[in-house]
Amino acid sequence: MIEIGERDRLATTEARDVALECLEAGIEAGHPRRVVRDAVSLEEATLRVADATFDLEAYDDVVVLGGGNAAAHVAAALEGILGDRIDGGVVVTDDPVEIDRVAVRRGDHPVPSERGVEGTREVLEAADAADEGTLVLAAITGGGSALMAAPAGDVTLEALRETTDALLESGATIHEINAVRKHLSDLKGGRLAQRAAPATVVSLILSDVVGNDVSVIASGPLAPDGSTYEDAREVIDRYGIDVPNVVSRRLERGAAGELPETPGYDDPAFQSVTNRVVADGMTVLESAREVAASRGYETLVLSSRIRGEAREAALAHVAVAEEARATGEPVSPPAVILSGGETTVTVRGEGRGGPNQEFATSAALEVAGGITVAAIDTDGIDGPTDAAGAIVDASTVDDAAAARAALAENDVEPYLAERDALVVTGPTGTNLNDLRVLVVG
Repeated sequence: MIEIGERDRLATTEARDVALECLEAGIEAGHPRRVVRDAVSLEEATLRVADATFDLEAYDDVVVLGGGNAAAHVAAALEGILGDRIDGGVVVTDDPVEIDRVAVRRGDHPVPSERGVEGTREVLEAADAADEGTLVLAAITGGGSALMAAPAGDVTLEALRETTDALLESGATIHEINAVRKHLSDLKGGRLAQRAAPATVVSLILSDVVGNDVSVIASGPLAPDGSTYEDAREVIDRYGIDVPNVVSRRLERGAAGELPETPGYDDPAFQSVTNRVVADGMTVLESAREVAASRGYETLVLSSRIRGEAREAALAHVAVAEEARATGEPVSPPAVILSGGETTVTVRGEGRGGPNQEFATSAALEVAGGITVAAIDTDGIDGPTDAAGAIVDASTVDDAAAARAALAENDVEPYLAERDALVVTGPTGTNLNDLRVLVVG
């Protein structure tokens, strides 16, 4: 069970306690030990993954490959079901657990690292070794884009890191960011499927992408890619990103047709690939809603697809909560309003923080008495910080000018830390986007 650090200190009111319980329940609902158990079963030699079935007697080997924040937990859950029917494999993650039959390699998130490159090289070597007698069970989860780093051609790790940093700070959407990542990688954008062919591949996907586009989750290593080198160039131009020369040259060569495109929908490699999303943002929201209802609150799920600038999204959420408190519309208090999705931050300052911390700070500047706001990233890592997010109410901001200055400098983490508002979970074992809870008294 997930434990929020110093919970008693944060739960100073009933509303805060309810918000924290919703956060805990949402994260727990998205943990692989639960979602894999629900999605996967084994009866004699028949393996079921969601609505697809596979006869294990038809394969010489069963291996587990993949990466992401939750990949090791997915692999552990699969091993708990299949046991010694798993013949090996390797996953790359920043949240490792001990597994008997699958190698777990450490990587880094949200910016790729050398150890992530080394682990990903093992994933690709295992994919290359697969043949028509191999069943590959792929653990693909949020965070896989950074963790499974495989710089293509003459792109260096340092160039990839610099480009990733710039993209994450630009305010670009995850679809735009991953369009670039795919065209700088030997694994992303369906290239892992090409490497694994002609093996049979079934991927268990934990989605951290609004809309569950499997070509975007972890940059779609096992999905056909509809983006192009030219699309990637346009993203760089649109956000005015200064990328290393080796990156711009690769994108230019690709757009000129000098490099092969990422595989599209007609590529034969995908004929033996089955992708199944086994958990997403709605998984989290439904569990949080059940907890709120059990505590006697009316509930409203605004959307699992909230996106845009975090501080602007916060204003819209506060407005809904204020309307509920004033008029009983669209939900009558006492109520809990929930949302998921993935907001972004356009970084202009030099401080520390993340989208959920900026959401909370922006909300705290506006929120009236009787409304509590909590916002976290379900992987436990909000931006490049050790906090998952924050919980605030009308008592949080004692100096509006200081709060606005923190937002202007993208330096909200120390501001929230000084006010005992940070929510710290540590690695949660899952990654299903953001979870926001507004408790209206």
